[in-house]
Amino acid sequence: MLSRSPISKEETRETVEEILEAYPAKVAKKRSKHVIIRNPEEIDQEIAANERTTPGIITQRGCAYAGCKGVVVGPFGDCIHIVHGPIGCSYYAWMTRRNQYKTREDGRNWLNYSFSTDLQEEDIVFGGINKLKTAVREAYNIFDPKPKSITIHATCPVGLIGDDIQGAAKELTEELGLPVVAFNCEGYKGVSQSAGHHIANNGFFKHWIGTDTETEEIEGFTVNLMGEYNIGGDAWEIERVLEKCGIKTVATFSGDGTYDAATKAHLAKVNLVMCHRSINYMATMMETKYGVPWIKVNFIGIHAFAKSIRKVARFFDNPELTARVEEVLTEEIALAEAQLAEYRKRLEGKTVFLFVGGSRAHHYQELFADLGMKTIVAGYEFAHRDDYEGRQALPKIRVDADSRNIEELEVEPDPERYNPTRPPEVLEQLREEKVIGDYEGMMPDMGEDTLLVDNISHHELDVLIKRFKPDLIGSGIKDKYIIEKFGIPCKQLHSYDYGGPFAGFRGAVNFAKDVDLRVNGQAWKYIKAPWQK
Repeated sequence: MLSRSPISKEETRETVEEILEAYPAKVAKKRSKHVIIRNPEEIDQEIAANERTTPGIITQRGCAYAGCKGVVVGPFGDCIHIVHGPIGCSYYAWMTRRNQYKTREDGRNWLNYSFSTDLQEEDIVFGGINKLKTAVREAYNIFDPKPKSITIHATCPVGLIGDDIQGAAKELTEELGLPVVAFNCEGYKGVSQSAGHHIANNGFFKHWIGTDTETEEIEGFTVNLMGEYNIGGDAWEIERVLEKCGIKTVATFSGDGTYDAATKAHLAKVNLVMCHRSINYMATMMETKYGVPWIKVNFIGIHAFAKSIRKVARFFDNPELTARVEEVLTEEIALAEAQLAEYRKRLEGKTVFLFVGGSRAHHYQELFADLGMKTIVAGYEFAHRDDYEGRQALPKIRVDADSRNIEELEVEPDPERYNPTRPPEVLEQLREEKVIGDYEGMMPDMGEDTLLVDNISHHELDVLIKRFKPDLIGSGIKDKYIIEKFGIPCKQLHSYDYGGPFAGFRGAVNFAKDVDLRVNGQAWKYIKAPWQK
């Protein structure tokens, strides 16, 4: 991953200049801070992020509502998630990410349903709060067994007309006898879906985490999977290996997640954070209130998985567990490597662009490296600077007006349930070793003269494709088909193009097969974009 870009420094600089020349002067000045040529010799190299997209620029981003309901809350299958807003908003966040959920013995599973109040013009004029209450009661009464919880998600019109969804949720919680949780995640909150992640974290922490007061302890080497959304079954492959090692998953946020497990999440010994951006808030708050530390992990790629699972073993520092982990890794890596060998022969030296949300543009570089492929341009849709530069950047990040839209919870140690899972001196040592509480970001893993582009626009993507001619682009649905009209295969890494799992050892083999079919497919040479001469 740290190898130098195969594109010359001169061509990279010329490409950046070409990108910026197309913009008006003020826009070019702003965008220049978001397009960075990686220089490992520059200590504390910075990149602008989490800023408003310039009006008129076509962006990959989603809204706060999409981040809250569509990403973080929606994958809980034993709860009913009601969207308070127009039907289009409901449809947008329904089944677009291919989160997988296994129905438990109790029969609760509403993941495939789209619940909406379907606001009309008269509701905007006269208010929709009574319609919301009716919808919640109706959803509760229709199904048996009853949902474990009901969530309410506000869209833009609801915030504009002032419907009191928090008051309605409180009233309905008392009336129905189950937690009804409202999320004021109107799409305009914040500059991207990242704001919605934060809102979802706050809602979970206030209303779900720690509400199981009967279970006192869960024995064994217990973890929570956080920021893992089980797209294409990723969480099941991760849990397969963890279970094989003797590590028990208490709760997952949120892929294949259940309400009961979430209420017990504070009892896990450590949180394993996959998507740093979408879940770091809750990981930090759980450490403060309950003493549960967190480990930044990456389960995408065989060597990344091995490194992460060894960090977990180091945290528990149990000889039997460590030996078992090494035994499992030896077996799994050998099997995966044997299956990857043929694919690597055909993929070695191929180049990749990665423009994916949260942490995936970082995670998948590890898996492409396993295949002998080089990521030469990468960026996030909705990241903050710490996702690029690491958490050491946090003290230098200015809190702007958009960030102040999101509530910051005041969290203190729980006087009765604050229970550090390791002795203080051990935790301090683990911090010094950067096993817990640390994330160095994507930038340190980017090789010299590679390019980082935050919140890329279609114009910038067009220029980069024409100049660098990558063999594959990993991106999202909004730009997938534009990319493929250039004759470049695009691997959709938000919902996996109906494939997966791609996490873990078996996932790496699935991914290699998929990428090989795309990169070495013959169809691309016959494609010529309509606008190309």
